[in-house]
Amino acid sequence: MAFIDYYKVLGIDKSASTEDIKKVYRKLARKHHPDLNPNDKQSNLVFQQINEANEVLSDPEKRKKYDEYGENWKNADQFEEARRQQAAGGGRAQDFGGSGGGDFGGGDFSDFFGSLFGNQGRSSQSRDVKFKGQDYRAELRVPLREAFTTHQQTLTLNDKKVRITIPAGIADGQVIKLKGHGSAGVNGGPAGDLFITFVIDPDAVFKRVGDDLFITIEVDLYTAVLGGEVTVETLGSAVKLKVKPELQNNTKVRLKGKGFPVYKKDGEFGDLIVTYNIKMPTGLTEKQKELFRELSKP
Repeated sequence: MAFIDYYKVLGIDKSASTEDIKKVYRKLARKHHPDLNPNDKQSNLVFQQINEANEVLSDPEKRKKYDEYGENWKNADQFEEARRQQAAGGGRAQDFGGSGGGDFGGGDFSDFFGSLFGNQGRSSQSRDVKFKGQDYRAELRVPLREAFTTHQQTLTLNDKKVRITIPAGIADGQVIKLKGHGSAGVNGGPAGDLFITFVIDPDAVFKRVGDDLFITIEVDLYTAVLGGEVTVETLGSAVKLKVKPELQNNTKVRLKGKGFPVYKKDGEFGDLIVTYNIKMPTGLTEKQKELFRELSKP
């Protein structure tokens, strides 16, 4: 099993802070995202390595294990237990620390156990102990209007197409786990999982806060003064609203159940809050201006 230096993958120093790691990860993930490089196998491979590196280095506990055990960081507890058993048995416990950063000289998992227990240990321990594969993490961007309905998208993972269903109402920053879509397990152990973090892209018309939507619409001065009717766009359809005479600027109206769908609760929606913005007329004729002058007189 080739050793992958996650620090080199992200292009950071071992002294990098957790915040530095997150910033670098976001930048690289956007650059190498499969959706932006659909036919670039090398870029897709780099994207997977970036996710693996972030999964480990952004977590202080995992990072500590990685610094000592390298790519076998997930088996750190078993290694420690094996070392304790070896020491308890009267043998000399092997030193796995130091500046190697977990590099076992290119040896694989079986070689490591062989060095620890001898040939007998290799056959009895490394062959029998099963470990779950490493989890993957990915980021998926979804436009607000697409997040309004349940729909499917296809992801590319290690040259394999994975079709996922995205439930209506998915939230920005929400994480969904796909069981068994991580790296392969060790010695027949179960595969790791894939954790997808959703990023909901903002919309030019609607603003989302929780399950509520906000929209600002313009009302001409004449309708605002005399009253009338306006058409308001929603993500489901368009509705007509009556405007009372003498409407004030920035007046808000709440439309129950016309907002965003509540995640995994069929038939439940937030509200739509409409803000009226009165648009002043331009290009008035002299006659129209004279009428306004008359109106301005006490």
